[in-house]
Amino acid sequence: MTICVACKADGPAGNYCSACGALREAGSCSRCGTAVAAGARFCHACGNPVASGPVAVPLTGRGPSSRVPWIIGGAAAAALLVLVVAQSLNTESSPPLAPSATVSGDASPLRAPDISQMSPRERAARLFDRIMRLDEEGKRDSVQLFASMAIPTFQSLQPLDAHVRYDLGRVAAVAGELDLAQAQADTILTARPQHLLGLILAAITADRRGDATAAHRFRSRLVAAEPGERAQNLEEYQLHDADIRAAVAAARASR
Repeated sequence: MTICVACKADGPAGNYCSACGALREAGSCSRCGTAVAAGARFCHACGNPVASGPVAVPLTGRGPSSRVPWIIGGAAAAALLVLVVAQSLNTESSPPLAPSATVSGDASPLRAPDISQMSPRERAARLFDRIMRLDEEGKRDSVQLFASMAIPTFQSLQPLDAHVRYDLGRVAAVAGELDLAQAQADTILTARPQHLLGLILAAITADRRGDATAAHRFRSRLVAAEPGERAQNLEEYQLHDADIRAAVAAARASR
């Protein structure tokens, strides 16, 4: 009999715990090859379950040991969330392939790139694009799901420049985190009062707060600042050219 390092259950020897499914000894993920510690039920890199099949968690007992099923269930839910989001983002990272498509000299099908290999900034950009599209489609539940991952991802990109603050603020705004969105707009405009993305974010946040007067004021500033700021040819202006064009056109139409 062997004691499981994850749930402390006493069971027969083997690769997996018969009670909770955790690895009894350190190994590697069958999906991405990442090293997995003893006691793990999911790969920390890609979220792939390391257990060979569904397992039952004992629900008997009282006191501290009775909390084990809840702890395991919470960890599984969190890992599943990461896996769902990662798979969704991976699917969008490259066009669909025909079922028979293979790498030359390899019989295995091509796979989309693993987002775990992307830089934090690349992952944040992928999340931003996905959230903006979901918001346009009116998929509120999906927006909240992806925003819950995107916001801490953006906040980890220290130090935050104007471009990151704009993206973070836009995500916060569509997720209903208006104080966070306003803080990003204020910070951008404090450093550069005519920054086009800062003015756009400030106007969007004012709209969502129902402050039409403030939104109109920011849009008027945006129209006045646009020619001179465009001449600066900032990288964030190039990357968000469509946002700027749409915001300036809407501001001029509302005057």
